[in-house]
Amino acid sequence: MVAGLGALVVWLALLGPTITLLVHVSPGAVASALGQPGALAPLVTSVLASALALAVIVFLGTPLAYLLARGRMPLNHWVEGAVLLPLLMPPLVVGLLLVFMVGPATPLGQALAQIHLTAADTFFALVVAEVYEAVPYYVLGAEAAFATVDQELETAGALLGDSPWRTLRRVTVPLAAPGLASALAVTWARAMGAFGAVLIIAYHPFGLPMQIWTSLQESGLSSALPFALVLVLVALPLPIAAYIWSARARRRL
Repeated sequence: MVAGLGALVVWLALLGPTITLLVHVSPGAVASALGQPGALAPLVTSVLASALALAVIVFLGTPLAYLLARGRMPLNHWVEGAVLLPLLMPPLVVGLLLVFMVGPATPLGQALAQIHLTAADTFFALVVAEVYEAVPYYVLGAEAAFATVDQELETAGALLGDSPWRTLRRVTVPLAAPGLASALAVTWARAMGAFGAVLIIAYHPFGLPMQIWTSLQESGLSSALPFALVLVLVALPLPIAAYIWSARARRRL
């Protein structure tokens, strides 16, 4: 009884900010905020940048997560520690370090300039910042998902004549899919909400988090809340859908 009451209190406390947001923002306020000239641009920028960041993270992070889960990386624990570092660092620190790593004055920044890319106040810089803030969530989540797959099933697939790629596609990924979906959803929400590193290297073009910040600074809470609600409405559906699908898939498995 006591444990159930405590769980209920925690659940309500966690829902508190969302309930407060819904109470203080009306649909009319959201429509009014989005009806202003250029108000939709941050939404479009955030969605496009986060989608691109997610694609990069999945493309590069999935093989890394699989190799980590199977212990096939040289210095496996050191590599895993390197993945953890961006998660452990404050996002503002990540942004500062990115300036010294890929900023226009650095050797890497100058190399990027040769292909007309600049990691400072550009759409490309926004994607880079989102990748660094979100990638640990996907790699660690995907690693955990792959680790749950029984390696004997993969071995059985190989003994039946399946190539490693076919075994991965037909056995490993389907079994790991619920965990991969959860990792993907959390990564999307994290990329959409990235702010600390973005503030340092990608102040422009404005995404939704920067729009919330500038509205708060210029006009106060009342003008920032509608954009906050839009960010929540855009970021949350995928995690919620992934959680529901993942729970059902685990029950089937």
